[in-house]
Amino acid sequence: MLSMQKSSAFVFAPTELDSSHRHQGNSTRSGSFSENPALADCPFIDDSSVSHRASISTDGLSNESLESWDGDGPSASSPVPELEVKIHDVSQSLHSTFPSTTTATFTFNMVTSHESDASMDDVTPKIEELDDADELQSIKPLAVDPMANANSEVTATPVNVPRKRGRPRKHPLPIPGGQLKITKGRSKTGCITCRRRKKKCDETKPSCLNCQKNAVVCEGYPRKEVWKSGKQKLEESARACMVSRSLPFLIDGIEDDTDRRFLDHFVYGFSRVLTLINDDSNPFKEILLPMATQHRGLMHSLMCLSGSHLSGLDPEPKFIARKYHHFHCAIQDLQHNLLIKASSKPSNPGEDPDLLVEDPIIASTIALSLNTICEGETKGEYRMHMDAAKHLLKHQKPRNEKFRQFIVEFFQYHDVSNSVTSLDRRPAHLNGDLRLPDFVPHAQAGMFLGVFDGLFNYISEVTRLRDKIRQRHNEGYEPAVDYQILSEAVSIDSAIRLWETSYPPNTANWSLAQLYRQSTWVYLYRTIRPSQPGDKIGQVVDDGLAYLDQLPQDAGAYSIVLMPLFLLGCSAFLQHQRERIQKGFETLKSYSNLRNIEPAFKVVEKVWEVMDSNIEESWDWEKIINDMEMDFLIT
Repeated sequence: MLSMQKSSAFVFAPTELDSSHRHQGNSTRSGSFSENPALADCPFIDDSSVSHRASISTDGLSNESLESWDGDGPSASSPVPELEVKIHDVSQSLHSTFPSTTTATFTFNMVTSHESDASMDDVTPKIEELDDADELQSIKPLAVDPMANANSEVTATPVNVPRKRGRPRKHPLPIPGGQLKITKGRSKTGCITCRRRKKKCDETKPSCLNCQKNAVVCEGYPRKEVWKSGKQKLEESARACMVSRSLPFLIDGIEDDTDRRFLDHFVYGFSRVLTLINDDSNPFKEILLPMATQHRGLMHSLMCLSGSHLSGLDPEPKFIARKYHHFHCAIQDLQHNLLIKASSKPSNPGEDPDLLVEDPIIASTIALSLNTICEGETKGEYRMHMDAAKHLLKHQKPRNEKFRQFIVEFFQYHDVSNSVTSLDRRPAHLNGDLRLPDFVPHAQAGMFLGVFDGLFNYISEVTRLRDKIRQRHNEGYEPAVDYQILSEAVSIDSAIRLWETSYPPNTANWSLAQLYRQSTWVYLYRTIRPSQPGDKIGQVVDDGLAYLDQLPQDAGAYSIVLMPLFLLGCSAFLQHQRERIQKGFETLKSYSNLRNIEPAFKVVEKVWEVMDSNIEESWDWEKIINDMEMDFLIT
């Protein structure tokens, strides 16, 4: 039997005792826990004790003493009541079911004040501590029928279970059946700017409205990362550690899909707009391209040239970025090779100087000068490349004879044409620096018109006469055209009249040759005669435009039409001639798409403007170009 006499007693409120059992002295009252709902719910009583009956002994407690609790207070002679509660087995049948049923005795000490003037509000029941609280905690309450205590009049105060010893929980356990407060974490889907500023983001795409409202730049949203398991990460790291199976590039300079696009455009499109020949015998395909496969710097130069032309047709960002890559690589390779050749210059006079520079290096300088034409550069960017080519050709004889023929013709064509539009650029062969090779072939073997057949010599002579006239005019000599200049001009006029082309009549190249002949005579006329309209100049310009109209729209002759078209434009005094000149520039632009055509037409329009305002100053279009701060190749 478990004794509970030392346990703290349950204290009943005085008002909750039955008034029928109140008395002045000590009295005894018997009751059961089943009649008291408060005690029936006590956690120290096992649920199986519902069928138990207990007796409560209240010796020495009278009705009057209990009645005095409802009044002003107890009398001074009221003794301290002591209430003893005994719980014992009342049914033998329970012993058979619960053999371990015990009898427990609870003692309640009712403490009252002996002072007569004390109020009942000062009465505080004393609760004795439970010595065996741990043992009582182990007793599980039995389920009690709530209807069993429905008629009970005696109630008791709820019993507080002593708190367990030790530190309290920082985060208490949730109350069963209660609503839990769900703590919302911070959103991780906001934009980068709002997350850095610790502001709420409305997550509007592509940029949030909160950033726009606060006048800050929205940096967008972080990239979503796909979750990967540890196995997947190990597999990726293992693949990264595998030996690379990539193959080297077959040709240096052709390294990706964009480069292959540049190569195809160079072979099948761009090469045909550079010379008269647009078939397989084109020197850019037959000579330069095979040479570039053995020289990385030349391949970069050709791919830069092709990329510049293609980006003019299709300004896609990857084309523009890749052409600049090839340009920088070509410049670096050219500088590197020139430094190596300069450091290996033979110290002995008997050594062969031809071993100094290779043919691809000369070809790279020519390709880079053509790149300025494709880009439409007008600030003299071509000069350094043309000067380098001139220096190399002057001191270096190309080894490949076929390449030598092409490169000398190419240089002289651009060198002479350049003198038509500049004040300080004069053909090299006039000073004896660079002469035509000894193997002057048949005129039809040339890649350009006017070089091997001698027509460009007459253009160079006219340029020299213009320099003399300009000098005399600046020095104030009158007339500016003296008898010596006039005599030389008549000789050039006779030579132009006798000049015949070797191309058969009624062909595109024959019409192109006639156009060159007309423009050369116009260049001579505009040099010797005053700048004013006349029947002679009007007739020659009309005839030149008629030869231009005879050229087919897809003729290779359009590749070298810009220079004669420019000379005719600077001599077009009549309105109908200007309209046909403008149409010719548009046709040339649609054919070649070279971007130096547009600045050339701007110069022609400026010359027309000067003709209409101050006709005498329109004679010196080289000065007009210089005043416009433009310097470009008109080829």
